Amino acid sequence: MDPSQAPVENYANPNTCLFHVLFKGGALAFYILSALFFNSFVIIFVVTVLLAALDFWVVKNVSGRILVGLRWWNEINDLGESVWKFESLDQESLARMNKKDSWLFWWTLYLAAAAWLILGVFSLIRFQADYLLVVGVCLSLNVANIIGFTKCKKDAKKQFQQFASQTIASRFQSTVQSAFTLV
Repeated sequence: MDPSQAPVENYANPNTCLFHVLFKGGALAFYILSALFFNSFVIIFVVTVLLAALDFWVVKNVSGRILVGLRWWNEINDLGESVWKFESLDQESLARMNKKDSWLFWWTLYLAAAAWLILGVFSLIRFQADYLLVVGVCLSLNVANIIGFTKCKKDAKKQFQQFASQTIASRFQSTVQSAFTLV
């Protein structure tokens, strides 16, 4: 190895990355390969949706927290309105997150949605409305995670900007006050 070469960053959480990819790949692979082994649409529907639901849960509650330091959920308030809730690590911790883990998380999130979309187009072209239903459920679970984590990431940036501006304003105010006290 050349000593002048920068060291290659490894995955900080290889097991989480593996399961993040396996759950996504499992749902897609089962859906694609199931026609070779099963004649029953019900089995294909139930198993594929179950795998996609497991993927949704793992991404939302496990790999999202570990790989990118984000968590989201949706609640219904007393007025019956949907309210998004977001949690993130502090900015210092987010800055220390492993870049490869983060890259894998975001790319697989978007690539899986693109794969489900392509499979939906194939189902539409082949006039298979029942399989379009399977793809629609899986795509909606994937898109829900994309929307949730994207909103969560934007909320974390907004909170950091607010914190930074409040800190700068309070430091400026204390500097000005101390300058006037000296005079």
